[in-house]
Amino acid sequence: MKLPPLNALRAFECAARHLSFSKAGDELCVTHAAISHQIKLLESWFARPLFVRENRQVRLNHAGTELYEHLAHALPELARLCHRLKQGPHPVKVGCIPSIASRWLIPGLPDFNKKHPEIQVSILYARAEEKLTDGDYDLLVTFRRDPDNHTNSMPLFSRASRPVCSPHYLAGRPKPETADAILRSDLLHDENERDWRDWANAAGTSEQTVADHHGPVFQDSNLMMTAVIAGHGIALCPVDIFRTEIDRGDLVVLSDIATRQDEHYYLIEHQDCRQDAKTVSRWFLDYIHRQI
Repeated sequence: MKLPPLNALRAFECAARHLSFSKAGDELCVTHAAISHQIKLLESWFARPLFVRENRQVRLNHAGTELYEHLAHALPELARLCHRLKQGPHPVKVGCIPSIASRWLIPGLPDFNKKHPEIQVSILYARAEEKLTDGDYDLLVTFRRDPDNHTNSMPLFSRASRPVCSPHYLAGRPKPETADAILRSDLLHDENERDWRDWANAAGTSEQTVADHHGPVFQDSNLMMTAVIAGHGIALCPVDIFRTEIDRGDLVVLSDIATRQDEHYYLIEHQDCRQDAKTVSRWFLDYIHRQI
């Protein structure tokens, strides 16, 4: 399909945005007459006027309005694409909390690379409740209590957390069967030190027990779970994320009582997400569903 000249389209978009041939000329560094010439070329190509000319002013007619509404999105997108191609491959930057990156995203990369060898992925460290703009990410995998309304947020895993330990921890000691027994054990904490208190409330037990048995605090839940698997104590674990370790027997779930049951980890993307980032996003959702 034959298209009108690009210079004429650029001149029209600029003139339509300013509703002024003179201002369009100033922006594009050409004369008023040059803009007028390009507009006339475009109107000739379409065989219809695009502006209503009134004295020294112009306004868009119906055809001009329709064309401008499309060009206002298409030309900037074309400019971004040309810039990206000129700069060379631009990796899709995925911010991801370590527990999900190490157990779900990184193990799936060979599958992604096989299906989409033309897309490069850059995996960056992200913390809980970060925003896309915090790290200039294309995609973000994290926990958020209130997903941003200006993004597309898709739930990945429940954040429901139950107390777990390793078989090494249970060796030579009785398995704690009650909430009180669990809370009197060696408790490991992530940086949100209210978690065990919340669990005590859910179990109908006093928070004071938690205060009396306060153990080490880990900034990163991935480090905390490494300590749990090594046999250093009991931690509250988001069971959906650590399902493989639970099924394999590396972790033992000690109670069905859970906290954070209404919370989720999300895959978050921009509303005007780049196509290659959207490809990564759709693949990751599909990959997780296939694994579960």
